[in-house]
Amino acid sequence: MLKVEGLAFLDWEPVSLQVKTGEVLCVEGASGSGKSLLLRAIADLIPHAGEVYLDGVACSDISPTQWRRSVSFLSAEALWWEDTVGAHFLEPVPAERLQRLALAADCLGWEVTRLSMGERQRLGLLRMLDRQPRVLLLDEPTSNLDAASSQAVEDLLLEYIKSTNACALWVTHDHSQAARVGGRRLRMQGRRLQEVLG
Repeated sequence: MLKVEGLAFLDWEPVSLQVKTGEVLCVEGASGSGKSLLLRAIADLIPHAGEVYLDGVACSDISPTQWRRSVSFLSAEALWWEDTVGAHFLEPVPAERLQRLALAADCLGWEVTRLSMGERQRLGLLRMLDRQPRVLLLDEPTSNLDAASSQAVEDLLLEYIKSTNACALWVTHDHSQAARVGGRRLRMQGRRLQEVLG
């Protein structure tokens, strides 16, 4: 379980929330409302006050590398630091996963510069799952994808969460997507995080 207590960053009001094992909690809000900053603060990527716990263990009690391996942030535009795609993965990517996301069987051997935005986004997702995180912080993981690819990503993520007892905070602008993937919904508005009822 992910537990956030009094998390404060910039001039936003402190945020407290819980995401249970197996749960997807969706976060909505206008551009610039702070959704991505919230995820980055939980991932310990920006300065913040307050504390975040994973199964009772505080972020401040373990190394940043260890925390980010368990509590993994996926930005809308995945970053790449090696020349080839495959150099970013710790383990071989199952061919079935590549096929499900409509990625070429030989794409791990490609130069990163060859990738389209949609390919970068789908491969960034597979790279995150390669680390087997327990918490997924998803910043619009389907923003560059067509309807079929978006559905494939949603299905893969939900299967991963269910099979590994992970949990997720999922940022989206798409109300229908929030209804499909999440049980509870939160909205960032006026520098506050509020639960969406109904």
